[in-house]
Amino acid sequence: MVSDGKTATEPRQNDPAPAADIAPDPRLLVREKGLAGYLEDFRRRIRGGELGSIPVVFGVIIIAIIFEVETGTFLTPRNLSNIAIYIAGPGIMAVGIVLVLLLGEIDLSVGSMAGLSAAIWGVLSVSHGVNDLLAILLALAAGAVVGTIHGFFFARIGVPAFVVTLAGFLGWSGVQIWVMGEEGTLNIPRDSLVRDIYGFYFSDISAAYSLAAVITGGYVLALWRHERRRAGAGLPTRPRSEILLRGGLVAAAAFITAYTLNQHRGLPLALVIFLAVLLLADFMVRRTTYGRQIFAVGGNAEAARRAGINVERVRLTVFTIAGTLAAFGGLFLAAQNGGAAKSLGSGNLLMNVIAAAVIGGTSLFGGRGWIWSALLGTLVIQSIETGLNLMNMSSEISYMITGAVLLIAVVLDSVSRRTQRTAGRT
Repeated sequence: MVSDGKTATEPRQNDPAPAADIAPDPRLLVREKGLAGYLEDFRRRIRGGELGSIPVVFGVIIIAIIFEVETGTFLTPRNLSNIAIYIAGPGIMAVGIVLVLLLGEIDLSVGSMAGLSAAIWGVLSVSHGVNDLLAILLALAAGAVVGTIHGFFFARIGVPAFVVTLAGFLGWSGVQIWVMGEEGTLNIPRDSLVRDIYGFYFSDISAAYSLAAVITGGYVLALWRHERRRAGAGLPTRPRSEILLRGGLVAAAAFITAYTLNQHRGLPLALVIFLAVLLLADFMVRRTTYGRQIFAVGGNAEAARRAGINVERVRLTVFTIAGTLAAFGGLFLAAQNGGAAKSLGSGNLLMNVIAAAVIGGTSLFGGRGWIWSALLGTLVIQSIETGLNLMNMSSEISYMITGAVLLIAVVLDSVSRRTQRTAGRT
């Protein structure tokens, strides 16, 4: 017997559990098991519903193979270069939608905001002779103001984002027509900056290869710094061989893309701008406090508020950013269509932009996704449209296929969330 009246074999209530009974998190041991550990981690993620970008990556590969077999021209440098340009405008707009979806909300006004910004630029620059750069900045500012208005009514007043942006979709379309006035279309001057952001190519082959080298070097450096921080925190780290392997895969993809683009006209400026937007947005979301706040608000707004996050500020600023990106994408669309028009931003643009974000892997339910969804989803949609055009298929076929792909993406998201809930990961 011991002094407190308990037998020696009876554990005290305040004694810590034996160390052997504490199961370590398997995610912290993966890197200590080598290849077997990563295979185990992959199986764990699949069982837990953490599909990530795996479905859409396989989807892009399958789409490319099917259309290349059917047409024989899908994977030519000319066609791939055209796809790289076509995805820039909708892709930039989709980045803004990804941010809104991370909040668990929706923005139905991006199409009308794109058309309005193009109309403002066209009237100022073409009709009134305002400096082209100043007209572009004013068009972007208009997008930011419109987004802020939506965010104010949603975050401060409490009107549902669906209703606010639906009203914006209708209202700003009317403003766009009013701004255009008697002009049905305003053609882009040959010396316009808007024409250049869409149609300019870096013809020197060193430009594409230099960008590939920068992307590869930046990726490897980011991995190396990340592993150094993990080592400093006493966490398992990736072996150097894995960092080199990952860097090699990124290098292969980057340099093959650079080689392909150089076989046509060179590196498109539109693709460079799109990648810059993706990188900046990805850094903001994953590496800043503000980005973590976006995920927190989207995951559970009330919990985020109790944690001291200014939920209203986060919501308002996200809609401001989305409005600015929608305006920026509208300028690309104006360049692609040859000028500003009353109908710019209508049709299936809104649905394609939202579909791109969802198809790329961003959840409709908030709190889960990544910025590169905008690239992957837009690439899927544009590849389908381009491939069907090469096969001389009608547009309704494209709508049906895109709708089916969107439904599959939402079903996978729903199943993934249910699986994660069952596995206790949500």
